[in-house]
Amino acid sequence: MGDPKGFLTTPRQEWPRRTVGERVRDWDEVYVPGALLPIVGKQADRCMDCGVPFCHEACPLGNLIPEWNDLVARDDWRSASDRLHATNNFPEFTGWLCPAPCESGCVLAINQPAVTIKNVEAAIADQAWERGYTPPRPPDRLSGRTVAVVGSGPAGLAAAQQLTRAGHTVAVYERDDRVGGLLRYGIPEFKMEKHRLDRRLEQMRAEGTRFRTSTAVGRDIGADELRTRYDAVVLAVGARAWRELPVPGRALAGIHQAMEYLPQANRVCQGDQPVSPLSAADRHVVIIGGGDTGADCLGTAVREGAASVTQLDIYPQPTAERDEGIDPWPTHPKIYRLSAAHEEARDLATAPQADADARLFSASTLRFTGDADGHVRELHLVEVAPEGRQPRPGTERVLRADLVLLALGFSGPDRSDGLVDQLDLALDTRGVIARDRGFATNVPGVFAAGDAARGQSLVVWAIAEGRSVAAAVDSYLTGRSRLPAPIRPDDRPLTV
Repeated sequence: MGDPKGFLTTPRQEWPRRTVGERVRDWDEVYVPGALLPIVGKQADRCMDCGVPFCHEACPLGNLIPEWNDLVARDDWRSASDRLHATNNFPEFTGWLCPAPCESGCVLAINQPAVTIKNVEAAIADQAWERGYTPPRPPDRLSGRTVAVVGSGPAGLAAAQQLTRAGHTVAVYERDDRVGGLLRYGIPEFKMEKHRLDRRLEQMRAEGTRFRTSTAVGRDIGADELRTRYDAVVLAVGARAWRELPVPGRALAGIHQAMEYLPQANRVCQGDQPVSPLSAADRHVVIIGGGDTGADCLGTAVREGAASVTQLDIYPQPTAERDEGIDPWPTHPKIYRLSAAHEEARDLATAPQADADARLFSASTLRFTGDADGHVRELHLVEVAPEGRQPRPGTERVLRADLVLLALGFSGPDRSDGLVDQLDLALDTRGVIARDRGFATNVPGVFAAGDAARGQSLVVWAIAEGRSVAAAVDSYLTGRSRLPAPIRPDDRPLTV
């Protein structure tokens, strides 16, 4: 480490965000441009170069965090980039989107604020591109084997890049009109600008990966035809089967799934349409679901000019500090966090604690009521007890709601295209694609990775799954593989 006493003398300093008043007027990323690089070296110096770095255990990719922290502290950006890319194909995705379970596992976090690992990673990723350290890496020779990857989210892209670099001819099939999956149409621009995705896709194209957009496997091309055409198939279709809310009034107009709402805003940002048909402008918005997708809806609604916005979370408000009895170090704790979107929604919040948050905790939806035209106008809710989620008598209340967004998570792969049924894929008890320890499904030559098989999880897990399934497919095609495999299918995802 550059400074053996850095963790004692340097306080934690995070990448500052732009003021709320400035950032809600645009769709740019929330951070102050150029403000990270001057502080990140000292922050990297806070890393203690632990004898047993628990950040490795906390990161599904096994990132070499102490090594690249030290290299950043020494201003050796090329070597830092090499170390980071050795374990992570897309550090710009994780540097912006991952909730950083590595920081929860930081040894310094036992009794001090953790090292800003996520910020250091983001800085390395940016410097790698700016300094030209990420050229395309096409294979020296081709294997003569072909692989189809179905789905172009982080798992599919990671698998495709690894397999292409191993010498296989890879085609990625994406049912949307652009490549990227939820990175493209689920993540708002203010969380990650799409130029970060686009430049990585150009690198992959230069390496030889081929992309087939607007092609739904199972509908536009038969699943059996794909199996016949390719030597192996990787299913990385995500978990797009959204969860429903079966309460009275659900059929009213103005109630939409989050993944019906968010893609429309992204299409506006990409210039595909002038305004979203589901815009929150001048509407009273209620978001049901307390997770990251709900927060993405929150920030989007604020930028669209919502009249008011409230986010309902059925869970009680977490504590501000780690509860060692429930989430002991080095696990990733469920603590109270105020995201950028929650900061932005303060002035529009209708919750009692509107001075601090737009969320209502311990809140369960009872029913919706609407007007004579069949459009939702009110949401009726009740406070629930932490144990058993039983309604508390006398706590019913009504929220005005012209637009309701359901952000309740996902239960498994979307079966509407017919892919799962055409292949006769086995599913496990959770409704996701079943597989063995080698990522193989019950169909010979067909492998599954990412949310479609693991269940809804984090971007870092998706990339780790993509890298691992690539190693499994490479071994299936050639008899052995030198590709790294950071995880096995029986590893369980971290709950965040």
